[in-house]
Amino acid sequence: MLDCLIIGGGPAGLTAAVYLGRFRRTVRVIDGGNSRAALIPASHNFPGFIGISGVDLLARLREQARRYHVEILQGEVSALRRDTGNAFIASHSGDEIQARFVLQATGLVDKRPDIEGDGATTNSGAIRFCPICDGFEATDRQVGVLGGFAEAGRKALFLRTYTRNITVFTIDRVERRGELAQQLRRLSILAVGPLQRIVRVDESHLEVIADGQSFAVEILYPALGCHIRSELAKTLGAACESSGTLKIGQHQQTTVDGLYAAGDVVSDLHQLTVAGGHAAIAATAIHNRLPLNPR
Repeated sequence: MLDCLIIGGGPAGLTAAVYLGRFRRTVRVIDGGNSRAALIPASHNFPGFIGISGVDLLARLREQARRYHVEILQGEVSALRRDTGNAFIASHSGDEIQARFVLQATGLVDKRPDIEGDGATTNSGAIRFCPICDGFEATDRQVGVLGGFAEAGRKALFLRTYTRNITVFTIDRVERRGELAQQLRRLSILAVGPLQRIVRVDESHLEVIADGQSFAVEILYPALGCHIRSELAKTLGAACESSGTLKIGQHQQTTVDGLYAAGDVVSDLHQLTVAGGHAAIAATAIHNRLPLNPR
């Protein structure tokens, strides 16, 4: 039986694996290979790095975890349940994995707009999801924000810190009254809609057509929402917030005893450093609940 099964091999899951491996615990990571972090062209606010791509960061974390004898397997956990002894049983590729504790770090999936001439995995930097992560790199660039008026408008106000050249493209009607509309006008942020088409011009430029007008955009921030991958925990009865993220108590434990969660699956602040903090707290709590393992 494993001490801990970690579901998800993104920054949170792999950081927890490093901690538990260094605690000399038996750990296995099951990774579906679709971490949101892999879409990061370059992170400039991760401590210790002037800039590092998400792909490179994940590779470094995997290498680090394997140094401490952490097993990392590809694939999906299709089901999770408790056995009569209160251990967890996870189904993976036809096998069953038994673990005393489970850490769910399955993250989320951002809703992406349809872009003509774009592939599903295009990662040129023209489409970005996190202005907290990379808004600084949008300084004085031509930026678009796409979504419902309220969601896109609030994100545009945040991005006004970095550029005057912002257009809000709405998928619903443009509001002309109300506090948000007034704030956008005061900061010379144009709101136009409804959206009609988005066309990739080249690796660094998009053409956005809305309300019969054409706009050249260098960076487009979708504000279309996301899908939280919390299904496995919910099958065990774990409670969720209204946003869909898992409710956690002290030390990152969900409302199910022994089931912990870290990263984007529990947080609305989608940051690498936040994921790492969650992971360190959860891994240390799990280690402290396990029987002593003296050398």
